[in-house]
Amino acid sequence: MESTCLISIVDDDEPIREAINELVSSLGYHSVKFASAEEFLNSERLDDTSCLITDVRMPGLSGIDLQCRLIAQGRTLPIIFVTALTDERTRLLALTAGAVCFLGKPFDEACLIRCLDRALGGATTEAAT
Repeated sequence: MESTCLISIVDDDEPIREAINELVSSLGYHSVKFASAEEFLNSERLDDTSCLITDVRMPGLSGIDLQCRLIAQGRTLPIIFVTALTDERTRLLALTAGAVCFLGKPFDEACLIRCLDRALGGATTEAAT
């Protein structure tokens, strides 16, 4: 049974975007990929997105900037952050602002699946490592 949830994937690294997309699709979710935060913000899929998976560090707007823009627009979209360059300050900033999970790359698929379950099930915010 296929889900009606739409997962938007924002990452400037194409192989990462594709890998996350394949995993999300294998779980029965619809997904759409974006190479930048700006592309996502300007898309027609913004209002349809059930959960956002985004990189932290990207050219242009960062994932944190994207989160701030969404909050400023009054959007309460569940966000899962993925990043190769973790630092405690950024992690705390993202989680304090309401991120569902903050995963370091490379991450275990099972961790991302748990984060998606949490994001789509309305569970409480928690950091995953």
